[in-house]
Amino acid sequence: EPGEIAARLGEHAFVREAVVVARQNRAGDRHLIAYVVCAPEAQSDGLDGPELANTLRAHLSARLPDYMVPSAFMRLAELPLTVNGKLDRKALPAPADDAYARSAYEAPQGAVETALAEIWAELLGLERVGRHDNFFELGGHSLLAVQVSSRLSQAVGVELPLSTLFARPVLGDLAARIVEVLSRSGPQHLPAIVAVSRHEPLELSFAQQRLWFLAQLGEG
Repeated sequence: EPGEIAARLGEHAFVREAVVVARQNRAGDRHLIAYVVCAPEAQSDGLDGPELANTLRAHLSARLPDYMVPSAFMRLAELPLTVNGKLDRKALPAPADDAYARSAYEAPQGAVETALAEIWAELLGLERVGRHDNFFELGGHSLLAVQVSSRLSQAVGVELPLSTLFARPVLGDLAARIVEVLSRSGPQHLPAIVAVSRHEPLELSFAQQRLWFLAQLGEG
């Protein structure tokens, strides 16, 4: 229950008031979002954005099951109220990217990380995703994980089991695993590469086919 989650948040010394609601993100998925008014202790510690989200997420993760932990923690100066003194849910702002628990941003490196970051950003409704970000801490769940696997299969022709994403939820780690799979795949597993001008299969070395694969992933 959102009320129980908010009550647990209120147990943290940094939180003076809290409310938890379910709302749709830019991708159309519904996520739990926590809105908090911080106590002076949080101000003095200089916690803001991802640091505050990481702190509060860790607090709730130790007390509640994963499905009850909000995806984002939005800091407000005060909770918006109606003229009757009740919470004005329509006035609650959409969470900014820095309201999610995430590591300090570092841009994706290479074609695989870049393409994977674009897939995650689209599915999670975020502006950007860094190479150290955790899929599930950004609001990912099992249904979105299925979509990630499907997108990767379409892009590179390699099917990764869902267990791989659960075992390697950090973007850089998952991308490294994808590269490992590609490097171990023989030419017989690769789809035909067709010359656009002649519509005939091209005879390329395995190394050239791997480079073509990475280029396709970057464009997918």
